[in-house]
Amino acid sequence: MKRLILTRHAKSSWDDPLMADHDRPLNARGQAAAADLGQWLASRGYVPTEVLCSDALRTRKTWSGVAPALPGTPILELKPALYHAGPDVMLAVLRHATADCVMMIGHNPGIAEFAGRLVAVAPVSPEFARYPTAATLVLEFDIGSWADVGWGSGIVLDFVVPREFVA
Repeated sequence: MKRLILTRHAKSSWDDPLMADHDRPLNARGQAAAADLGQWLASRGYVPTEVLCSDALRTRKTWSGVAPALPGTPILELKPALYHAGPDVMLAVLRHATADCVMMIGHNPGIAEFAGRLVAVAPVSPEFARYPTAATLVLEFDIGSWADVGWGSGIVLDFVVPREFVA
């Protein structure tokens, strides 16, 4: 069995309209949501050992907000290919993962489409298709290797958005 924690970055700042998109940090709400997400993941035992993260500042800061709440030290892999990646690129990156529990942190619209294509049955949530900032889907796959992951094969364990984070 393999487990995937699929997270859209937390809320980012638009304070500087001249800042490059890749360099946007989290705003205060995003920082709080990332910390709350870490607590939520830890409380449910969803602890990645490998993190595949877009190299954008807001995804890296999302991870740095989540990480302190989790036990252990997951391997963090910054993946430039995940910056605004579509589902096919995200699947290709995931197929090279090696851990049994992997967290992937990316961007919309690709992450929403990726999530929708991975699940066998979508979670009952009006937010799932929109996949708002810090939304997180936890899936299990009955596979021995991430190389075998395919569309429509993920079993939903959980789906949460920031206003639902209750550890």
